[in-house]
Amino acid sequence: MRSLDFEPREHRIAAHPEADGEVLVVDLDGTLTRTDLFYETAWSALSKRLGNITGIARALARGRAHAKHRLAELGPIDAAKLPYNDAVIDHIRRWRATGGRTALVSASDQHVVDAVAAHLGLFDEAHGSDGRRNLKGAEKAAFLVDRFGEGAFTYIGDSAADLEVWRVASGAVTVDIGSRRRAQVDSMGIGTEHLTTHDGPFRPALRAMRPHQWLKNLLIFLPMLAAHQFDLVTATQAFIAFVAFSVTASSVYLLNDLLDLDADRAHPRKRRRPLASGALPLATGTALVPMLLAVGLGLSLLLGPLFLAAMLGYYAVTTAYSFKLKRLLVIDICTLAGLYTMRIIAGGAATGIPLSMWLLAFSTFFFFSLAAMKRQAELVSGAAAGEEKAHGRGYQVGDLPLVANMAVSSGIVAVLVFALYLNSDTVTRLYANPTPLWGICLVLLYWISRMVMITHRGWMHDDPVVFAATDRISLICGGLMVALVLAGMIL
Repeated sequence: MRSLDFEPREHRIAAHPEADGEVLVVDLDGTLTRTDLFYETAWSALSKRLGNITGIARALARGRAHAKHRLAELGPIDAAKLPYNDAVIDHIRRWRATGGRTALVSASDQHVVDAVAAHLGLFDEAHGSDGRRNLKGAEKAAFLVDRFGEGAFTYIGDSAADLEVWRVASGAVTVDIGSRRRAQVDSMGIGTEHLTTHDGPFRPALRAMRPHQWLKNLLIFLPMLAAHQFDLVTATQAFIAFVAFSVTASSVYLLNDLLDLDADRAHPRKRRRPLASGALPLATGTALVPMLLAVGLGLSLLLGPLFLAAMLGYYAVTTAYSFKLKRLLVIDICTLAGLYTMRIIAGGAATGIPLSMWLLAFSTFFFFSLAAMKRQAELVSGAAAGEEKAHGRGYQVGDLPLVANMAVSSGIVAVLVFALYLNSDTVTRLYANPTPLWGICLVLLYWISRMVMITHRGWMHDDPVVFAATDRISLICGGLMVALVLAGMIL
């Protein structure tokens, strides 16, 4: 919930700014918007073309102002989709309601600043960096004094660089700054107002890591369970692999969200994700990507070269998926199914347990079915919103029947593979009485059919695995299958 911490009345900004001709000057990055347009344009450029990384590097070598100008060209943003700070917008509207003038002045490039100003329609003028001059800190302070006069404007900002501006302003409005910086602003002897609009980055960072998605990494334990190898050493190896995979996967999730900002903001549910909504700063998300990857690879080294190779292969495929494969028709579904199977392969590499072709074949068809359901859910959501295409994907709403058929048919093939496996010598060797295992085929047929039906009706979340983990019927089906396995082992 948004909270506003106001200073005592005698320290507030003048109630009638038009009386003394003051201008309300508003910063853009982290103030008017809950994002940083430098990172926005950089990730937008990378999402459009990975080769833009060379252009970004060359632009940075020529200075920050030039880099911002070049990024605005390589990665144009849609001002209408940016996450704006409602508290700041309300403050601007109140100022204008009393007849006061407003100006948007930002270190972001002029093209971006103009786009935001035109979209909001709240500013009398707008100024940004021009490729040579970077309007930040002392440079911004000098520009504002030259433009409006020292002590003739109130400034809304959020960063340490804004201290230089507040020193030459008549009033200060801070947005989500820490207590130490608040004290610095208060000591300047000007009218101050402090806006607190979020609770800090820790909880959004945890949400962006998507710990609920770590459920998928339980597949690492599947080789151990399928081989009935339950000793402490094997379990410890599988647990370390699970942690390493989870941390590495979180790095990928963050990377994917950074590349998908525009598409996520157009989605009815994904727009609430921490990076898309602005709850987590893009700078923090960008820093977390390599940090989490380093932790994951460090843990992988403990399990030997085979597991490290499996982890590097997983990261390479997921990175390719984030940049390109997720936009390719059908290839995206095949890739998602392969990533699930790679978790099983990694589990075998971590524990040294050989993988049977039955397990790999079943997982390939089963997870192809789930991946198709994921796309089916997105298309159903798009159809309900009146859209013709899935944002950032290679599908049209008209493809919905075909995608649903892919989910059903692949799921049935997975059940068939499982049924054939029950006739193998491996089952006879591992289970005292394989007969109860045939009941798993019926449970799987019911569960897959029900999941496709739920998706068809628009009740499915974006990810079937996460949905199943909280769905009562799915949990009952899982419990029944565990009971049937135990019965085959004991009876």
